[in-house]
Amino acid sequence: METETRWLNAEQQVAWRAYLLGTARLMAKLDEDLRRFGIGINDYEILVRLSEAPDRRLRMADLADRLHQSRSRLTHTVGRLEAGDLVRRTSCTSDKRGVWAELTEAGFGLLEQAAPYHVDGVRENLVDLATQEDFAAVGRVFDSVSEHIGQR
Repeated sequence: METETRWLNAEQQVAWRAYLLGTARLMAKLDEDLRRFGIGINDYEILVRLSEAPDRRLRMADLADRLHQSRSRLTHTVGRLEAGDLVRRTSCTSDKRGVWAELTEAGFGLLEQAAPYHVDGVRENLVDLATQEDFAAVGRVFDSVSEHIGQR
């Protein structure tokens, strides 16, 4: 069954392109800011997720799901972080196929240094540019996007 394309109107097209460009620039800026700590935005998100987990560790499969990354990409990134002594991988004793990613003390220390700087960048380059209502609306929109796509 073929349906007619529902093209974006001019206002929607402007908003969509602003989103694409703004998101790309924001992520590039946040990534660049974190480079002073020897990590990028993807590395930072791994360290954050591990720091928030019980015992500062997650199964690699769970970490990949939470970050919405392929397992092969995550394995490569965690390997780099492991070489820098920021993360360690260990076998899961209850499931021999499972592997834990665990935040090391060095990784936690680096996160403690980088987090205030990163949060300042998020505030300066996003949060403080929007009204409280607009920022809350962004959160609602992307909760809806995540829920909609997550159902497929």
